[in-house]
Amino acid sequence: MPLPPAFLDELRARTPLSALIGRRVKLTKAGRNWKGCCPFHGEKSPSFHVYDDHFHCFGCGAHGDAISFVMQSEGAGFPEAVERLAGEAGLEVPKPSPRAAEAERQRLDLHGVLDLAQASFVRRLHEPEGAAALDYLQRRGLSPELIARFGLGWSGDGRGALPAELARAGVERIRMGEAGLLREAEDGTSRELYWNRVTFPIRDRRGRLVSFGGRTLGDAKPKYINGPESPVFSKKRNLYALDLARAGLRTGQPLVVAEGYMDVIALHGAGFVGAVAPLGTALTEEQLEELWRLSPDPVLCFDGDAAGARAAARAAELCLSLLTPERTLRLAALPGGEDPDTLIRKRGPAAFQTVLDGARPLSEALFDLVREQGSGDTPEQRAALRARLIAAAGRIADRSLATEYRGALLDRFYASRKRPGKAAPPKARPARTPSTLDATQAERGRCLVAILLLHPDLLRDVEEAFAALELSPAMSRLRDAILHACERNVLDSAALLSHLNASGAMEEAAQALASVPYRLPACAHADAMPAEAEAGWWHIFGLMHRSQLDEEVAAASRAFKDRPDDEAAQRRLIALCNAREALLVPNEGTEAEP
Repeated sequence: MPLPPAFLDELRARTPLSALIGRRVKLTKAGRNWKGCCPFHGEKSPSFHVYDDHFHCFGCGAHGDAISFVMQSEGAGFPEAVERLAGEAGLEVPKPSPRAAEAERQRLDLHGVLDLAQASFVRRLHEPEGAAALDYLQRRGLSPELIARFGLGWSGDGRGALPAELARAGVERIRMGEAGLLREAEDGTSRELYWNRVTFPIRDRRGRLVSFGGRTLGDAKPKYINGPESPVFSKKRNLYALDLARAGLRTGQPLVVAEGYMDVIALHGAGFVGAVAPLGTALTEEQLEELWRLSPDPVLCFDGDAAGARAAARAAELCLSLLTPERTLRLAALPGGEDPDTLIRKRGPAAFQTVLDGARPLSEALFDLVREQGSGDTPEQRAALRARLIAAAGRIADRSLATEYRGALLDRFYASRKRPGKAAPPKARPARTPSTLDATQAERGRCLVAILLLHPDLLRDVEEAFAALELSPAMSRLRDAILHACERNVLDSAALLSHLNASGAMEEAAQALASVPYRLPACAHADAMPAEAEAGWWHIFGLMHRSQLDEEVAAASRAFKDRPDDEAAQRRLIALCNAREALLVPNEGTEAEP
């Protein structure tokens, strides 16, 4: 028995072709695709191109998909190649059986049933009964060519004409139900699912009809409906107009994800032929995987209203665990109250191109999405925002990428706070002038600065507290220079000192690191372990500001409670608690004696 096409489609979809071929061929990026020297004939200049679903050599003509590549490169037979790829993809190869053969025959029959329904819907749109629907589509700006390209139709009045027509073609009523054309009524009978609605055929990535969407012309609820799950249709896997977008992407168009059927049709009509949409629900992981098979950075375009903002936040949260260095997202925001359809009709394609040009990388948009969940200027509010940003980065499975996101998000966080010396302090809490510092406090401040000069990676954890310290004039100037370096992500001691030398702050740095007037504590030495430096910093800070240390402990406790598996949150809480406990029991040698 031949293997079911649905299984083979799933196998190909789960096998990234560039990764498979990249094991044997050194590939380099060529726009959205890859190229390299053909493994099937000797060549010095690359003519072998790898696309999302096939490869082609313009030198020798070799061509195929993942299965055929394994067959050609390893001399394997078709069953062997399928078995190997299925094992890697976590799929079980269907076993031949009479039941499986019958299930496959019925599945193929469903495509035929849907094709018959589609022909009926299209014919009805152009008959007198579909006049109102055709007028509606024309008023929405759709040309005859666009209506035909998307196969739009009219379902009729739901009085049994479609089932009768399909029955005359030999289709059993049970097959109509399996294809998603009928729905069960409360009295146990089945009736037409689509009636008095414009119909939108939904096709899979290969262009086969799998279901329909329908839009009412009146006030019936819901306004849009989609067909139910069936042997040929999965709402969480399919995307509207995916087959058309695949062809459009080959012309260099970006992959754009809109929110609705009419948005996608309007975008294609305006020349943005890489547009798709989910099927009436929020994006799913399966749909994201499908998008990334076509493009490493699809653009999610959301309506310019509160619902669109919530959709963007959900999509960003969903994709974090799936990100890799090779695949990400961009987010585009429409003007308030607009969707792609209305924007294009009012202001033309150029207006939407401006929206696309303004699409932001996820790493940049994520900060604002997290901040919209709640922000403020109090220490508690800023600590909560910082914890949410770190948690967002922590959801990225790729650890190197998670580290980069954490750094980028915290850089934005630090930059969002007004720096000392650049704005007057809040009137409610006026800062003490440096002249009020006694010698002990000034020396403690110098120790804290010295620790950060030698261990600048601590800055991200202590920056808020460091910025609020009362320091001597020289150390205050040095702090400003250190914070400026932090904004530039200079978190290596040697690089930091070089930056300070270039900025004219080396004299103050030398003063901070000097052994006079008092010897610096062990935690302020270059050979101190990171944990020792962090614990020492918070202990000395607590000697200067005991109440603020208690606030830091409370904030760290909340952060750890929210993220008990976060090693950084756990380490910070331990360091702060140790510092607070050390204040209760004097520990000789922890700080320098003035």
